[in-house]
Amino acid sequence: MIPYGRQEITQADVDAVVAVLSSDFLTQGPQVPAFEAKVTAYCGARHGVAVNSATSALHIACLALGLGPGDRLWTSPITFVASSNCALYCGAEVDFVDIDPNTYNLSPVALAAKLDIAEREGRLPKIVVPVHLCGQSCEMAAIRALADRYGFAIIEDASHAIGGRYRGEPVGNCRYSDITVFSFHPVKIVTTAEGGLATTNSDHLAERMQLFRSHGITRDTKLMTMPADGPWSYEQIALGYNYRMTELQAALGVSQMDRIDAYVARRHEIARAYDRLFADLPLVTPFQHPDTYSGLHLYVVRIKPEAGVDHRAAFEALRAAGIGVNLHYIPVHTQPYYRDLGFAPGMFPEAERYYAEAISLPMYPTMDDDALTHVVESVTKAIAG
Repeated sequence: MIPYGRQEITQADVDAVVAVLSSDFLTQGPQVPAFEAKVTAYCGARHGVAVNSATSALHIACLALGLGPGDRLWTSPITFVASSNCALYCGAEVDFVDIDPNTYNLSPVALAAKLDIAEREGRLPKIVVPVHLCGQSCEMAAIRALADRYGFAIIEDASHAIGGRYRGEPVGNCRYSDITVFSFHPVKIVTTAEGGLATTNSDHLAERMQLFRSHGITRDTKLMTMPADGPWSYEQIALGYNYRMTELQAALGVSQMDRIDAYVARRHEIARAYDRLFADLPLVTPFQHPDTYSGLHLYVVRIKPEAGVDHRAAFEALRAAGIGVNLHYIPVHTQPYYRDLGFAPGMFPEAERYYAEAISLPMYPTMDDDALTHVVESVTKAIAG
């Protein structure tokens, strides 16, 4: 089976992790700060806070921004459930904004229309989470302009997008947002096995996220409220969580970051080949906004409705041919848990049209030409008969 995504682990990665196993620190040592520094330097942000998953990063980002009961968070319905669940963890309400039919990202036009209504009804969001689906940045300048007008904070869910760029600058520099969140799951562009990281240019937000990732505990005397009993003293000054990244994960991440640009470049080579070889099929291949350079975590095609091809039958035919296709994602508002919150099919029609047509094809940097040829031949057979 050719998977839709796959990590590459080199000898340099193995050596980096083995060195940690032989060191004095398996957790809370020098590798986590080194990984944070490497990612923030790559992205051009001031701070990075590494955690055990992007889900945890989304959670502490919301907490740092003060999200709580009575507040609202809006995001895209085409995303993994973590992008909206993070609001529910904080006791806040969730709503969605439909997607752009070309980029599949949260639509700034739909966002503007929804904000206009919400302002009149007194139900504006405290936070909006644009999701950079497949690695392509949302139209962040337009979303930032709306944030300035309506007063909401922005968390970029860039779980797919490290290595991508927006208007010539790295995703993650937080030029248009308060916080950006990355994922380092094995199928992502670089991996720490499991792990996430939040970047920010705010000293205050970085400090809050650092607290929330480690039980709300500090040894920083500037933050402590009582005289220290001795050099062992620490204080819990917030209700935090055990979201720390291990030294093993961080060492793997430091090593992987050395190859990030090569990984993204190879993904673009594969995408160009797919684009060329699918040109005569009744498929919509990925649109790239001129302001963006995608990290290309995913390569999603849509079967044109006029082709008369059954979506599920094509998906199953590809699986039967040994192609590990997937579908990213089932619209969050159609999930049973969210239906119980009052959401229903039909509320976000562009997202539902996307879901009815989309298939994620294999895309990973070690994919060779034989695998690519097999994918193309199998797709051609499944779509064209």
